Amino acid sequence: MQVNQTKKLNIIIAGGGTGGHIFPAIAIANALKEMHPAIQILFVGAKGKMEMEKVPQAGYQIIGLDIAGFNRSSIIKNLSLPFKLIQSFFQVKEIVKSFEPIAAIGVGGYSSFPVLKYCQAKGINTFIHESNSFAGKSNILLGKKATQVFVASTGMDKFFPSHKIKITGNPVRKNITDSIITKNDAIDFFGLNPDKKTVLIIGGSLGARSINKAILNGLSHFTDNDIQVIWQTGKSDVRSFKALHNVEKGVWVNEFIGAMEMAYAAADVVISRSGAMSVAEICVVQKPVIFVPFPYAAEDHQTVNAKQLVKHQAALMVQDGLAMQQLVKAAVDLVQNESQQQQLKINIAQFSVKNADQQIANSILENIQ
Repeated sequence: MQVNQTKKLNIIIAGGGTGGHIFPAIAIANALKEMHPAIQILFVGAKGKMEMEKVPQAGYQIIGLDIAGFNRSSIIKNLSLPFKLIQSFFQVKEIVKSFEPIAAIGVGGYSSFPVLKYCQAKGINTFIHESNSFAGKSNILLGKKATQVFVASTGMDKFFPSHKIKITGNPVRKNITDSIITKNDAIDFFGLNPDKKTVLIIGGSLGARSINKAILNGLSHFTDNDIQVIWQTGKSDVRSFKALHNVEKGVWVNEFIGAMEMAYAAADVVISRSGAMSVAEICVVQKPVIFVPFPYAAEDHQTVNAKQLVKHQAALMVQDGLAMQQLVKAAVDLVQNESQQQQLKINIAQFSVKNADQQIANSILENIQ
């Protein structure tokens, strides 16, 4: 598209909380900057959350709101939520007044709702990126007045007005979509053995307790079968498992993997939660995967995400409650079954989308030019 390069555009991107919201947001921001170099982008997130660290690392400014989500484990902690929400609207009012955005993009997370709700009240263009197969309640409410809603899959007209929906897929980081890293180079990066099969275990940026417990319980089953592991534990569990890090024995452990392109390139088989962005990345890298959906995600959307691929024989799934009994055995069986791996690779390739960020950025600029 032809873009007016002289027009000043200020855009807010709101949301975060997990890598599944933050990394797509950064991908969209990068695509917007590529298409309109003079664009000004301001991120708005929640204080104390991942975005306050990851967004500045990507080179963008971020402002944190005093907002939190509903705490399912403690009713008392939720008593302050109405006050925090009201406070966040006052903060958003000041941000909008100062920054004068022409548009706001919501990617999910606590801060999306007050930012987009306020912008809609002021007649500012708002865009939603709904990454999951089952839309969140906040996005459903915001979608009624949104300029456009970007979704990953078909069937989302049960959540949003059909004329506002654009199917784009989910934005995946360029270092993953454009990776040309060889398996040997990736294995060498982790200090592992190029002659052994490798299982990559990723529970999401915050970790996955059931997956971690299952891997801990069955770690010897991997090593006994000459299989090495790259294991991202998440921050919550890393102290318990970091002592197991021993690349000579084929076990690489850390709380977070910064170079995910290396991890994917090294992997023969992946074990993962089925958050939307994990699913999108695994589709792009076309790896045989066993999903273990987090059963307490809103509306059980991770199970919905996983089943979308399972029904097309593009992935395997183990229920969270059965991970301890079934997960490690399922992974070892898959590593040892080359024909099944190949079939999963062929089928998952159909769901690979590498240019979602460009599609989204292009549509946003078309709507606000």
